[in-house]
Amino acid sequence: MIKGAHFLVAFVLLALSSSFAFAFDPSPLQDFCVAINDPKDGGYYLRLIPNLIFHAVFVNGKFCRDPMLATANDFSFSGLNIPGNTSNQVGSNVTLLNVDKIPGLNTLGISIARIDFAPYGGLNPPHIHPRATEILVVLEGTLYVGFVTSNPNRLITKVLNAGDVFVFPIGLIHFQFNIGNTNAVAIAGLSSQNPGVITIANAVFGSNPPINPDVLAKAFQLDKNVVNYLQKQFWVNNH
Repeated sequence: MIKGAHFLVAFVLLALSSSFAFAFDPSPLQDFCVAINDPKDGGYYLRLIPNLIFHAVFVNGKFCRDPMLATANDFSFSGLNIPGNTSNQVGSNVTLLNVDKIPGLNTLGISIARIDFAPYGGLNPPHIHPRATEILVVLEGTLYVGFVTSNPNRLITKVLNAGDVFVFPIGLIHFQFNIGNTNAVAIAGLSSQNPGVITIANAVFGSNPPINPDVLAKAFQLDKNVVNYLQKQFWVNNH
């Protein structure tokens, strides 16, 4: 009986450790794997047998180009110095550079974003990144930032000025709000080549097809007419 209990404990620990090991983008086993959308663009065997049907390696959800065909452009992007358009309902704009913008990021487990905020009130609404921890550095302005822990849902917040840094743990709801009277700019590093984003209000009230209003009315303890009103709003995607 004791042996069985030890085996069960060992099995659970092994399962937990395996889950942890695969919780983030896997480490690459090659120098790089430049992402391509069409396997015919891979270039493998192209130099040796031009008429052969092309095929490419599939890694981290993307096909890889023959490394001998990689160029500097696969690893670079120009224009992150250009301010994003903040003339929307939330007053912010996120310029995300993930694997779709920089193909050379494939398998490297990292991406970067520029976040622009309109003067007082510019908001990057509460959202989560399902696959990434975020580290934010403020370049200009003053931001009120924070995240909410898992149950019992403790709010952790701080006011940041230029040069300040803040970390938002993976999968937790977080936000940034411009409390200054000037534009604000921040740069965020994310621990995934494709971190993903779920903006809470958009997902809950703007999903397609919509969530049953009865579900939301009970979940948020709101009158159903309020839920119907919220579901009819235009929810801004600032990415």
